[in-house]
This record gives sequence, structure tokens and C-alpha cells, in this order.
Amino acid sequence: MSSLSKDWLTQGLIDFEYKKYVLLAYLQKVKESFGRVELYPFLSELVFHYQNLKAVQENRTLIREQFPRELSLEDFRKLVLSYRQMVEDDAVMNELSSIIEFAIPQVKESLDEGTVIYEYVESQCEFTAVGVTPLYAREGYLFVTQPPEEETNIYRYQLSIYEERHEQLRSLNTKYIETASKSPFEPYENLKLSLTRRFSDLPNPATYLVLSRIRFPFTATLMPVAKRLLVKHLSTAA
Repeated sequence: MSSLSKDWLTQGLIDFEYKKYVLLAYLQKVKESFGRVELYPFLSELVFHYQNLKAVQENRTLIREQFPRELSLEDFRKLVLSYRQMVEDDAVMNELSSIIEFAIPQVKESLDEGTVIYEYVESQCEFTAVGVTPLYAREGYLFVTQPPEEETNIYRYQLSIYEERHEQLRSLNTKYIETASKSPFEPYENLKLSLTRRFSDLPNPATYLVLSRIRFPFTATLMPVAKRLLVKHLSTAA
């Protein structure tokens, strides 16, 4: 099992021992991934599952809303589409409550472990601007590199800000450009200058560097952390 379905709680057999097996098998995979210092996608999944479990625990109606619905025979005969909830049994609801009470501390423990690893990786990353940063910084380039600094992964980024339910949300889109070779003594400004010459639509791009002091799994750990650092910086500067 590489991931846990978003509706695992109400999907299939509603049985405490079965759900316990499903959850613990998933968390074992998470533990193995964290042991390799590979944070994603498991860390973001754990955040979702923990928040979902807490929300369901605090609002029993959410449990009912998660279940599939079946077509009422009476309304079917009337050619009217009407769905009635499958869950009307207190025994089932009690079983779900037991599953949730077991699952929350288990997921929280794994989430805490992942958070500690994330914070360590972040502490090993230096975030700096490359060259002069323009006033408009929602679009530009992101450089990501780690020892021995012989190669730099270059991405073009664009930050979108939109409102949903009176809350500002941010979405970062990144596009891989290339992996550039660079001497440890060569300034990163040279890479930025090369990009401005090749891509005229960004004549004075905001450019940021995330430099890790030690090596981490790039795709599963360093790049996601680099993107979070960029969003954090741009959100503060906005």
C-alpha cells in the first residue's frame, strides 16, 4: 500500500480490526519513507488525514456525508432521482467512532515525526535572492542546489493568489527549465544573466536560490521544501 485513500474511513468494510490493519500498514510505509528522509507525498497526505479525522470526530454529520448513497426504490418508480443515506445504524456509527479514536493518535505520531524531519531539512537550507529583486516577484526563477554545487536545477515559477471563502490562498506553479553545470566559484548571477538573454519575456526576473548544506533526496524532500520556502518568502514580501 503506497497511499491511503482519502475516503478510507468509510470505504469498504466498516470493521475496527480491518481498518486498524489498513491504517497500520499505511503508516509502516510512511515510517520506511521517513527513514530514508523522503518526506513527500506522505507528509502532505498525513496532514490531510489528520485534519479529516479531527473534523469528522468533531462533527458526526460529516461521517454520514462521506458514505455513498443508494437510489430509493420508491423515488425510482416515480422517475425522481432521490438518494437516501445508507448509514442509519448506531452500531455502525459506534464502530466508526472507535476507529477514529484509534486512528487520530496513530496519524498524529507519524505526522509529528515527519514535521521534525521537515524542520531539520528546512534548517539546512539557505534561501537567498540572486541579484537585484524587482518589485514584481510573483514570477521568476528558482534555483535549487546541494553539495557539491556542481549542478543547479532551474525552474520557472509563478505564484497565484486568489480568495476562497474570504481567505487568501496561494498556488505555486513551477516548470523545470534545465539542470545547469556551474563551477563552485562561479556566481549564480551568471546563470540568471544567461536566462534573461534566452527568455526575453522576463527581462528583469525575480530569482531565488535554495542551497542545501547537505544532500537530501531531491524530488521527495529537497524540492518540496524549496517550494515551501519560496512561497513563505513571497507571502511575507507581498
